[in-house]
Amino acid sequence: MIGNIHSIESFGTVDGPGIRYVIFTQGCLLRCQFCHNADTWEIGSGKQMAVSEIIEELKTYLPFIQASGGGITVSGGEPLLQIPFLTALFKECKKLGIHTAIDSSGGCYSTAPHFQEQLKELLIYTDLVLLDLKHIDRKKHIKLTGMGNEHILEFAKFLDQHDTPVWVRHVLVPGVTDDLTDLQELGNFIGQLTNVLKVEVLPYHKLGVYKWEALGLEYPLKGVEPPREESVVKALSLLTSKVVLRRD
Repeated sequence: MIGNIHSIESFGTVDGPGIRYVIFTQGCLLRCQFCHNADTWEIGSGKQMAVSEIIEELKTYLPFIQASGGGITVSGGEPLLQIPFLTALFKECKKLGIHTAIDSSGGCYSTAPHFQEQLKELLIYTDLVLLDLKHIDRKKHIKLTGMGNEHILEFAKFLDQHDTPVWVRHVLVPGVTDDLTDLQELGNFIGQLTNVLKVEVLPYHKLGVYKWEALGLEYPLKGVEPPREESVVKALSLLTSKVVLRRD
């Protein structure tokens, strides 16, 4: 089984518990204004890698990964665009006792029977989903990502219904995703879920601006600065006000 891979980080520490072997897949349907991996958008490009090739490399890091309580995280791009590859990869990981996680925005989630069938199989081998919720307001979500959010919220409910543990993540962008009413509404939505282990507020940063420039794209958030620490604390308070964290 072959996957289209953008890059690999062998010692990731921010994409799930412990030290993670992080695979960034190629291809995404969203066009987030704050994306720091705009070079992962194009579908069908990237380096083609076999599951066996990845597993052999991953094995060399296993002592460090497992000692830290870590595992493998597949991010992107949008990894769910390559479900058969993920399933084949995670099956091999489970044979080695490796904790598996997916970092997804749910941007390609579909109720189509074929997609549902593939996703349900994948979740059998998935220990954790890092669920990126960009915005609760549909119109603002469209402006921010180029796409509505109805199917993304349905994806969150799907994970809840299938008892898949999630970490909810929200990127806090001043003037874009930090409206207090929106944060409260998003918090109310998260509070309806019973599978949430953790809620994270990720402060907006400008580390990916150079990629936009290298791609010849105009960066849409010029002049926007990272949020203040007190804004991050307030946002986290609003997002977790109705949440009862699951203890696994």
